[in-house]
Amino acid sequence: MHIQVVCCHPLTDSYDHALFRTVVDTLEQNGHRVVATDLYRENFAPAMTVEERRTYMSNDYDDSAIASYTRTLKQVDGVILCFPHWWFSMPAMLKGWVDRVWGPGTAFVYDAKDGHLEPNLRNIKLFGVVTSYGSSWWIVRVFAGDAGRKVLMRGMKPLCAKDATSFYMAHYSMDASTPETRKTFLERVRARIARI
Repeated sequence: MHIQVVCCHPLTDSYDHALFRTVVDTLEQNGHRVVATDLYRENFAPAMTVEERRTYMSNDYDDSAIASYTRTLKQVDGVILCFPHWWFSMPAMLKGWVDRVWGPGTAFVYDAKDGHLEPNLRNIKLFGVVTSYGSSWWIVRVFAGDAGRKVLMRGMKPLCAKDATSFYMAHYSMDASTPETRKTFLERVRARIARI
């Protein structure tokens, strides 16, 4: 498969960056073609431009400033996102990538008849998430309502192929994690990615 792996963490010595490297390395070792997208190292500009916003509510969205990113998204067979959840949500830079790159003409097409969005990423057969949370699973799921997962799995995944497979792997309680819990999760991630 041709898979884009998107990382969003400012520190290259972070656990989330180690997860990103594990995903990329495991995919490559298993013969997949990988587009490793490290948003911080690429200095991705997350703020939508005036022209992007002005053209967003039509199928003539001006994606010229991020054309290489939209081109990649239209070409790959799969997308795996690697990032930490901060305040129960994705980091601002990753949210900006979603806002700008998953736009009209790329991720969806506006249906002029009734204004609904028609999914447009039928090329994407795999949608995966490898993430971490500072809080425990019950705080994330019960107290906060698992908002981050809902955005990803109910908002973004449906824009992919109808038969797209997906996975969502999260290391909870990072604030109280140990070398053992981090190693165990990293090995779980490696094993899951190896099955692709």
